[in-house]
Amino acid sequence: MKILVTGGAGFIASHIVDAYINLGHDVVIVDNLSSGRREFINKKAKFYQADIRDRDKIKDIFTKERPEVLNHHAAQISVRESVLDPINDAEINILGLLNLLEAGRKNGVKKIIFASSGGVVYGEAKQIPTHEDYNPLQPLSPYGVSKLASEYYLNFYYTTYGIQYFALRYSNVYGPRQNPHGEAGVVAIFSLKLLNGEIPIINGDGKQTRDYVYVGDVVEANKIALTSSEGGVFNIGTGIETNVLEIYQNIKEITGSSVSAKHGPAKSGEQKRSCLDSRLAAEKLDWKAKINLDEGLKKTIEYFKSHYY
Repeated sequence: MKILVTGGAGFIASHIVDAYINLGHDVVIVDNLSSGRREFINKKAKFYQADIRDRDKIKDIFTKERPEVLNHHAAQISVRESVLDPINDAEINILGLLNLLEAGRKNGVKKIIFASSGGVVYGEAKQIPTHEDYNPLQPLSPYGVSKLASEYYLNFYYTTYGIQYFALRYSNVYGPRQNPHGEAGVVAIFSLKLLNGEIPIINGDGKQTRDYVYVGDVVEANKIALTSSEGGVFNIGTGIETNVLEIYQNIKEITGSSVSAKHGPAKSGEQKRSCLDSRLAAEKLDWKAKINLDEGLKKTIEYFKSHYY
């Protein structure tokens, strides 16, 4: 089938593109390269350098390519930036999505696979691990609000136009190709710093927890969504809480580094705990995370050794 992948030059979606092409699908990538990297683009994919907010360009791409499936990963992904500039966040994450949905609706898209976020849509959940039916949903940032609003728009297009959707609420994804120079992605940041003998900074006391899921497991969920007839909202995580101090210690041990981390100020608005209950994905999609943290960290560090070190 023909699949259009937005953000296909980025960390997660470039792995998804590779997997789709390996399965024999015809893949079209749309990415403005604001954060994606040209070297991550699979040479067997057709590539358009375009912004998802550009109505005319997106309309032309959909009219020409007529994909059956839209896999949407292009986004403004910084929680901090969304707080500083919520209008920009909404323009990219909400209006950009609507631009794609309208172009897709008019050109025969049958299914949408959407990268949502279990790390932000629930807010400070009182139930850990958190299930998809948890209420009330109270995102703490405009980024979280935009992801939740996107899910509601997807449901509207499903109920009104019959376009099936999968909103995959990822936990904290890590692995090869993650940006080690950004504000997020503690695994990538710590890995490169410790390999280079630099001092990693731990925000606050380091006891804030996350559910770390390896990118390869996330790719498997996106492969399953291609052929599944289920649809809806699914958590994609491990169900295991790990705090930042543990991440640092594990990476330090694997890299053999003797560098000690320093503690910086806590980030305002940062969630204290986040962990996902993914039993629904196991039941409905036969999906379960298979790569444990130790194995995933070793794979990630090997990547940074060969590409950055």
